[in-house]
Amino acid sequence: MKNPNGYGTVTRLSGNRRKPWVAKEGKSGRQKPIGYAATREEALMLLAKYNAAPWDIDRSKITLQELFNLWREKKAPKMGRSSQQAMASAFKHCARLHTTPYCQIKAYDMQDCIDGCGYGYSTQSAIKTFWKHLDALALELDIVSKQYSSLLEAAPVPDTSRKIFTDDEVARLWAHKDLPWADFVLFLLYTGFRISEALGMRVEDVDFDQKTMTGGVKTAAGKNRVVPIHSKILGIVEARAAASKRGYLFEHNGRKMPLSVYYLIWGRIMQDTGMQHVPHECRHTFRSRLDSAGANGVCIDRLMGHKSGSTGERVYTHKTLEELRKNLELITN
Repeated sequence: MKNPNGYGTVTRLSGNRRKPWVAKEGKSGRQKPIGYAATREEALMLLAKYNAAPWDIDRSKITLQELFNLWREKKAPKMGRSSQQAMASAFKHCARLHTTPYCQIKAYDMQDCIDGCGYGYSTQSAIKTFWKHLDALALELDIVSKQYSSLLEAAPVPDTSRKIFTDDEVARLWAHKDLPWADFVLFLLYTGFRISEALGMRVEDVDFDQKTMTGGVKTAAGKNRVVPIHSKILGIVEARAAASKRGYLFEHNGRKMPLSVYYLIWGRIMQDTGMQHVPHECRHTFRSRLDSAGANGVCIDRLMGHKSGSTGERVYTHKTLEELRKNLELITN
């Protein structure tokens, strides 16, 4: 069946090619290629998509800004709102390249955006992810033939095995508790929850009568463990529960926050408070503070969601909630 005038054509190129079928538009009168496909059916689908919503196919002129706008139109709707915001935030760190034709952006340009962002590994990783998404779209549209994002490097995750929050740093966080999401850092420091566990915590998991929370993942010992709410963060938990819109204890713009977005926010908190920590160090700090305060080893394991190493301690159902609370409250600052 012949395509209508101006619709475009699909033809097969000669030679041994990975994508031998080319779809060409028919609106300009010059039949410019709009993309390549492995099969004729895929090329026809590409041509149909183009005719349904034509895009600028003058690939040599498409700028980073234009490609990002196209990404927001074509790809962003398939992502969560928070992930879209993470992409938008990373895009701002690439401001000097906004008007540069995308096909002229090389690996060193992308890497410069990462190295010059002024933030740590979490923000750098988010920018690296940004370039990965844009490169994938650019390759799909044949704007580029090589994905330079595969060559990028972000700052490595710092060694967290020995670095914990000092008492002065904890006090500094309390002094800045009104900063956005500083309360979440404090929550982690007084619960020992992993970030994913805390972000997945629902309001219904909080028992305000018993002042406990039920949560945890990853291991049999850690899953659905009951953790008393430390008296110092009870107000934080109550305020977050009252503000919840979708049922999660900690929400971002009324939705559950993805880890990728939180890592961006974490970088800002650390910069605003003059600290250099990674999120998992909250969990290390929690255990260290309990140990330093003389907490019972079985209770520490129970609060952390760890299986106790001692045979006699493996069964701790006889440990009452009040014992856990008593040991937890040994953390006084």
